[in-house]
Amino acid sequence: MAHRVSAIVVAIDGPAGSGKSSVSKQVARELGYAYLDTGAAYRALAWMLLDRGLDAENPLVVVESLAEFEFAVGTDPDHYFVKVGPDDVTIAIREPWVTSEVRLVARLPEVRAYLTALFRRVVAEASQPGIVVEGRDITTVVAPDATARILLTASEEARMGRRSAELVDQSAAVVGEQLRSRDRADSRVVDFMNAADGVTTVDSTELDFGQTVSAVVDVVRTAVMRASHG
Repeated sequence: MAHRVSAIVVAIDGPAGSGKSSVSKQVARELGYAYLDTGAAYRALAWMLLDRGLDAENPLVVVESLAEFEFAVGTDPDHYFVKVGPDDVTIAIREPWVTSEVRLVARLPEVRAYLTALFRRVVAEASQPGIVVEGRDITTVVAPDATARILLTASEEARMGRRSAELVDQSAAVVGEQLRSRDRADSRVVDFMNAADGVTTVDSTELDFGQTVSAVVDVVRTAVMRASHG
C-alpha cells in the first residue's frame, strides 16, 4: 500500500457481533471517510456459490469460482451496496442460509489471498481523504501499515445479545451457535480475538453504540495527529 501513503487508512478487526460494521460505518460518516466492509465479499462469494448450486464444501470448487466472481461494493457509508454481477445482494447476503456457508469460503487461504488483493485495490481507488476498513484480518494482513489499527471487541454475552437483536427471526440459541461457529472457523485462519503489536483495543461490552463510535473516533484522531507529526 506504499502507493497510498498520503491517505488515512483505519483498520478495524473484531469477532462476530462486536459491532464492527455499524460502528465502522458511523465512524466513516463522522470523519468524512470511505467505508469498506470486507466481510461482505466473503458473504457475496458464499451467496454466488449457493445461487449457482455449487458445492461450497469443496475447496477446489470454491477456488475455481473466484474466476467468475464479479464483486462490487459501495464505499460511501450513506450509499452502501453489495453486488455480484448485476445482482444486488445487499440484503440477501445477510440471510441465514448464506451466513451458515460463509465459514466454508473464509477458511480457504486461496480465497483470503484473492480477496485481500481486491480489498487493497478498493482502498487504493477510494477518493475520500481516508477509508475505514473493517473485518477480521485487516490490522495484520490487509492493511498492517494503516494509520490507525483497532481491535473492536466485547464479551461473548454482549455480542450474542446484539446479534440476536439484529436477527429477530432466529432464536438466541441459533444465533449464539452461528456466532461461535463462525469465530471457531475463522480463528483457524487468523487471530482476530487478540490485538497484535501496535493495535489499540476498544472493548464495547459496557458501552452503547454512541460511546463506542466516540471511542473509535478518538483513537483515529490521536493516530492521525501522531502520524502528521511523525
